[in-house]
Amino acid sequence: METRDNSLDVLNRCPSSNISFRPNVSTAPQWNILSVGRIQMRQFCAVLALAIAAFAPAGSAQQAPYKVLKTARVGGEGGWDYIYADADGRRLYIPRGATREVAATETTPAVHALPARLTIFNLDTLEPAGEITGVGGNGTAVDPKSGHGFTSDHPKVSMFDTKTMTLIKSIDVGAARPDGIYFDSFNERVYVFSHPTKDATVIDAKDGTVLGTIDLGGVPEQGVGDGKGMLYVVMQDMPGSVTAVDVKTMKAVAHYPLGDKGRCNGLALDAKNAVLFAACGNSGDPPSQPAKPMMVILSAADGKIITSLPLAGGSDGAVFNPSTMEAFSTQGNGTLTVIKEKSPTSFEVEQNLETMNGARTIAFDSKTNHIFTMSQERGPAPPPPASGGRPPQGAPVPGSFTILMIGK
Repeated sequence: METRDNSLDVLNRCPSSNISFRPNVSTAPQWNILSVGRIQMRQFCAVLALAIAAFAPAGSAQQAPYKVLKTARVGGEGGWDYIYADADGRRLYIPRGATREVAATETTPAVHALPARLTIFNLDTLEPAGEITGVGGNGTAVDPKSGHGFTSDHPKVSMFDTKTMTLIKSIDVGAARPDGIYFDSFNERVYVFSHPTKDATVIDAKDGTVLGTIDLGGVPEQGVGDGKGMLYVVMQDMPGSVTAVDVKTMKAVAHYPLGDKGRCNGLALDAKNAVLFAACGNSGDPPSQPAKPMMVILSAADGKIITSLPLAGGSDGAVFNPSTMEAFSTQGNGTLTVIKEKSPTSFEVEQNLETMNGARTIAFDSKTNHIFTMSQERGPAPPPPASGGRPPQGAPVPGSFTILMIGK
């Protein structure tokens, strides 16, 4: 859509006649146009042009580079958590939870019983591309070389064939409760993160063999690798931290504290400059009320904190785009924060984009530079509990599940 600065029309309409001003004594130093003759119009136009030029940079800087390019109301019922973009296979994966049958009431429609399933969409058009029944979980990871995909299903991890879209096998991960999941192309391994056991289960993506577990020393959420043998995992604890893992030895080699920042769910990495971006839900000691979400930016080499910048809400995911040198964080209040890396030591909040309420997790397509998130509409929320705590959410509106594609 074309945008137009109407103030420039004033200059285009400036006549060659003379015009004069005099101060309005009652409200000086304001000026009123009174008569023709004392100050020529060309002087007025010159002053106006200078004023417009002075304010133009500020106006240009406020122009938002990112926008929601497309929304796809794909529907479907059942819980959801992570969204995953397979840039090589051009598919978007979203696991959905099972639903129980609920009878209709005067205010809500009936809910049909559905099994857990992995829903698959075309990454370019967002059209449905398939579904694997019985494969659920929180997140998805794909090894493009072997064509194997994995979901952090529980109690067992699901392994599937990305070409035939069929389940290959279920993988026993013991006492772990799979949540976050990450594929590292460095050694073709999948890392499945578990909150209660505070570890990562390591799986060979070629055949689904469990290779061992890694003690992470905290409650893990999102992980990201540098492609050279290091894996970084953000912890949800308060205060928070990032655990650095040597994937060759499968051992944690460092823990980077994040000061008074905690409840961190997102982690992104500028691998070239070894800079980590930890998206944290709160800060302060004791934690601030209301919460003050922050993006903690730190060195991946030694954990030294470079700076912290405010986020527009509580994050549940972060990604980094090396081609634009930008980090992105999606927040559950329906916002996307974009942070620009001007240099490895200089960062700024570039934009806060309105997305969709509840759109808290994120995926990145490295071939198109598009960002993806998702959410669903909800009905009115019931009254908060008298004992306090997190207020309940309204019931999901059937058929309202929506995928958002974001870009320039």
